[in-house]
Amino acid sequence: MTPSYWAMLLGGIIPAVFFGISGAFTKSSNQAGIGTGLYLVCIGISVTLVGVCYYLLVPDRNISLRSGAFAALVGMTWAVAAGMVALALTRYGVPVAKLAPLYNMNTLITVLIGLVFLAEWKDVQALKLMLGAGFVVIGGIIVASS
Repeated sequence: MTPSYWAMLLGGIIPAVFFGISGAFTKSSNQAGIGTGLYLVCIGISVTLVGVCYYLLVPDRNISLRSGAFAALVGMTWAVAAGMVALALTRYGVPVAKLAPLYNMNTLITVLIGLVFLAEWKDVQALKLMLGAGFVVIGGIIVASS
């Protein structure tokens, strides 16, 4: 298998499976009656344990103040979003099957940031990217209206 296939498998397909499974666990946890704050604390403990495992198993241990600050921002923005999903599930009883496609349109935000602020427009085929983004939006609209 070529390195690009490994990259798509390790960075795309397998994470998609785990993110999808985590959506089901989100619904199950909130249905079982956990408060949003404690829900996020439990996730934080789990993330810390997995982080320690990666730290021990993957030899790359580089860090700088700047990279650590960006990593902290990843955690903060993710936690705010995860908390909002938990609130929507518990307070409004929305089905996770309808909610997940909407919050997973986050890829469009990431694509926009990558293209504009990270200058990745140089490295992609814009027509294919825009066509794919359009399908994501159409899919989100269809699922949300189901």
